[in-house]
Amino acid sequence: MSKKTKRRSKISKQVDSKKIYDVNQAIDILKKTATAKFNESIDIAINLGINTKKSEQNIRGTVLLPNGTGKKIKIGVFAKDLDIKKAKLAGANYIGMENLIKKIKDKKNLLDVIIASPDAMKIVGTIGSILGPRGIMPSPKLGTVTNNIYQTIKNVKKGQIYFKNDKNGIIHSIIGKINFQKEHIVENLKVLLKAITQMKSEKSKGVFFKKVTISTTMGISVNINHLNL
Repeated sequence: MSKKTKRRSKISKQVDSKKIYDVNQAIDILKKTATAKFNESIDIAINLGINTKKSEQNIRGTVLLPNGTGKKIKIGVFAKDLDIKKAKLAGANYIGMENLIKKIKDKKNLLDVIIASPDAMKIVGTIGSILGPRGIMPSPKLGTVTNNIYQTIKNVKKGQIYFKNDKNGIIHSIIGKINFQKEHIVENLKVLLKAITQMKSEKSKGVFFKKVTISTTMGISVNINHLNL
């Protein structure tokens, strides 16, 4: 048995997969079992009671987590003229037009977020086949196609995240790092769930949040009681 398998087996004995834990208790379990040699992320999986074949029921959007994600986000900006200066001031990692296209083609995982001014979208569209599957194609609905380049970059750096359900109706997202204070993790979690709730379609019937689990990068999932949040 490998070291990784032994570690996971040891962790799993501390969690009842059939039990639904209070969120504070669940976070305590994650902190206790996070023994990796790096600062693990805390991830959430939200199983929604939606019909993903109905476009109006699909959920996607952005939300600013009050305590950030703890993750260093690499931001690329497609912009011209004055917006280039604004992007530099805001702290974007990569800025450009054709030259940025080349960098992305050479290294597809170069960026976590891409922001673009409206007049740059024509050129951004030429690499839609690269950006689309990775979920980082700039979009007005997500606020990543914007005339306010400076503030948008600042929001992303503060902890603005993008969320979207997959074909199974599950939203996967990061809500912090294992070294965050417990109350900060809970606050981020509440803000995310509230943002998702506000996007619920009137045509979605039945239980909306079917199951919510949290986990660390190298750990196992813990079912949490979202009803008392």
